[in-house]
Amino acid sequence: MTAWYHTFFTGLPQVAWKAAQSNEQTQLDLELLVENLDFGPGDRILDIFCGYGRHSVPLARMGAWVTGVDISPEYIAELQQTITHENLPMEAIEGDFLETAIPGTYHAAYCMGNSFSFFPVEDMLRFLQKVEGLLRPGGLFLAHSSMVAEVILPDFQERSWMSIGDDITFLSEQSFDALTGRIDARLTYIQSLDAGQAEVENRTAEYYIYSIAEIGRLAAQAGLELIDCYGTVDGQPFAVGDEAAWLLFSKPEE
Repeated sequence: MTAWYHTFFTGLPQVAWKAAQSNEQTQLDLELLVENLDFGPGDRILDIFCGYGRHSVPLARMGAWVTGVDISPEYIAELQQTITHENLPMEAIEGDFLETAIPGTYHAAYCMGNSFSFFPVEDMLRFLQKVEGLLRPGGLFLAHSSMVAEVILPDFQERSWMSIGDDITFLSEQSFDALTGRIDARLTYIQSLDAGQAEVENRTAEYYIYSIAEIGRLAAQAGLELIDCYGTVDGQPFAVGDEAAWLLFSKPEE
């Protein structure tokens, strides 16, 4: 059975996601990555679910060698154009991270933007095992998610509206199944057009909700150690109800 995220990232949802990312937020993300992943010029960095390269391109401009992996042909094509135009030390790979061969060994890796919540437990373990296998001994991995239990459940909203930019409205309708630990979401994207017209696209999504401790136990099974957890993008310690969790893992030295 094809995973839901294989067909989600195209069309208006792609446009909306890109429009929702501010330069300020991206800069704060980059500062956290640079401060925590302990890499320098020439070190190999892996960006998992890299999108159009909002983190990987600036890191490559700093001198890191970055491999970006994403399932969206549109985003990978855009990223490849940037790589070629700027002659960046990067490669862009199109495919599902779980199923796609990734060459090399990496100094550090990261996964930003809620992609960390896409996987049921068997696939989450496979995901973490694959990250562990790609990292060098002592390598670091940073994952961001606003879908961990301590973030999403204290103020769970079944229905919410959000404006994105000047012309896109986004409706999220979601339910949480406590027995499976999964949020099922119906997402509606509405883009205003000329002459009072609108374009509407609907998507469904599945988010698997883990506590931070559960993620730590899965990481340990995969050979990684959860060494820190932040509740803000400037690295403050996590507290229940924070806006998101930034989870820092290490692969033990041999």
